[in-house]
Amino acid sequence: MDNRIELLAKNLVNYSCSVRAGERVLVSYEGADAKPLVLAVIRQVYAAGASPYAEIRDSQITRQIMLGASEEQLAFTKEISLAEMRGMNAFIAVRAGDNASELSDVPPERMNLYNKALRPVQDYRVNHTKWVVLRYPTPSMAQLAGMSQERFADFYFDVCNLDYGKMSAAMDALVTRMQAADRVHIIGPGTDLTFSIKGIPAIKCGGEKNIPDGEVYTAPVKDSVNGVISYNTVSEEQGFTYDNIVFEFKDGKIVRAAANNTERINALLDTDEGARYVGEFSFGVNPYILHPMKDTLFDEKIAGSFHFTPGASYEDAFNGNKSAVHWDLVSIQRADYGGGEIWLDDELVRKDGIFVTPELAGLNPENLK
Repeated sequence: MDNRIELLAKNLVNYSCSVRAGERVLVSYEGADAKPLVLAVIRQVYAAGASPYAEIRDSQITRQIMLGASEEQLAFTKEISLAEMRGMNAFIAVRAGDNASELSDVPPERMNLYNKALRPVQDYRVNHTKWVVLRYPTPSMAQLAGMSQERFADFYFDVCNLDYGKMSAAMDALVTRMQAADRVHIIGPGTDLTFSIKGIPAIKCGGEKNIPDGEVYTAPVKDSVNGVISYNTVSEEQGFTYDNIVFEFKDGKIVRAAANNTERINALLDTDEGARYVGEFSFGVNPYILHPMKDTLFDEKIAGSFHFTPGASYEDAFNGNKSAVHWDLVSIQRADYGGGEIWLDDELVRKDGIFVTPELAGLNPENLK
């Protein structure tokens, strides 16, 4: 038995979700490769005196449902899924699908219909349960990362089993600095963006929600965003890989969007009114994640990155924006990716991916490993 799997399961149950005796825990998984971790999680849930429940997902089946689903059918699916989620105290999801592009040929209108209908289930889970979501190291993930299976597994467990308590403590200074800030100015290749975060909470993510973790997020004041942003990482969304994404903002709204498929990205941003506004701004700080691999759970935590997210804001950092979309798009500002700066109230706080003020230096990679 791989001790790294047992340690990860223990951390998911006891640290990330703080499972207590008598609670109900929904363990959701996709892919046979995930079974060793799922079984270990179930053992840990029982050890905590709680009751595990299992949900098995399959993207091939989901695709087939999406292609023919009616509004009435999806409304009923929402009701039964929401009833199940309301009965849970915690949610642990392990994803190990074989094909990240399984949904790539679902027409955007079918995808939007499905996502809109089931968004309340995700919203309830995010806002009313203790939850954590993670991938499992599959051959397809190793391929995306450009690594052998063995090397990727070593990387994965380094990332997922790091000392999140230490990281969480180091995040406190950034939370304090962001909550005191009003104006944000981001500069980089193809990027000159300004917005306000005044009055919106800053939230640290130190291993309690997503694994791997490593971000501190807030949201821009909804109508305050102006300027241009050019993202320098690819993004897999709804089964399609987007690249060379550029947004132009005016008074908070994306008024121009371009990418390798400009028609498709604009269709996604037209899902609803909120999809063209931004629901999240976040610093990525995980010291072990350095390069994108088309997996949001990893890419949004890249050391020296930030993400700027079209769509819904979270309740704990709410800026009034609601949408069926929440798309974490990442830009890396380390020198090896072209550099960049983030200013808070005319103070330079991060340059070329490195925090430059003494109180934030604890979040630099050499201090988190």
